Amino acid sequence: MTSPKVFLIPCFLHETATQTIPAYVLEAVKECQVFFVENERSARRYLKVLWKEMVIDDYQWITIHKAEEAVRAQFRQHLKAGKNIGIISEAGCPGVADPGQILAGVAHEMNAQVKPLTGPSALLLALMASGMNGQQFQFVGYLPIDTGHRIKTIRDLESESARKQCTQLFIETPYRNNQLLEALLKACLPTTRLCVAADLTADTEFIQTKSIAEWNKELPNLHKRPTVFCLLAAGK
Repeated sequence: MTSPKVFLIPCFLHETATQTIPAYVLEAVKECQVFFVENERSARRYLKVLWKEMVIDDYQWITIHKAEEAVRAQFRQHLKAGKNIGIISEAGCPGVADPGQILAGVAHEMNAQVKPLTGPSALLLALMASGMNGQQFQFVGYLPIDTGHRIKTIRDLESESARKQCTQLFIETPYRNNQLLEALLKACLPTTRLCVAADLTADTEFIQTKSIAEWNKELPNLHKRPTVFCLLAAGK
């Protein structure tokens, strides 16, 4: 008996950038009977863009949330029934800064085939375009909201970057991007380099790398624009 497959299905970063999804993703979608998704409404709409003839109600849809035990139990149940499962995150690649990673772990526990599919990753696109160290880097997710804790965290990341020559990648909720940028300018040394990568793959895409001193001369408006920040400090 063939073991069930779990497809990690990439999604476009911007709804107009459908060309960023490889053709073979559609073939994988057609093999699935069940979809575990971060947002059911947007996932349904996305798959309809890929496959106009898809009959949405012929498939089962389970919202991942934070992959609570009830969701994991449903996931195990479908695998035991031999069903192929697709995992779709809200944007980009499932399993990367996404609750889909927990379900991928469950799939391995149950000896299912885990099939990661190529698609746009905001983190990798930002790193690629930044001109920073792509051989040693780390993604640290969201920085603290509390101002004092945030400033300390930024300085710790900057210090580690200088010591290891490691590129630090992080993100923020889009409506707080401008506040994060201001905190970076306040906390970092003038020689530290910062890449701001906003609206990746969209017509309004903005990617620039400058020193903190240069950013202080002119700031972009990042309000409600999905953005990845990359930081690389001068070596000590």
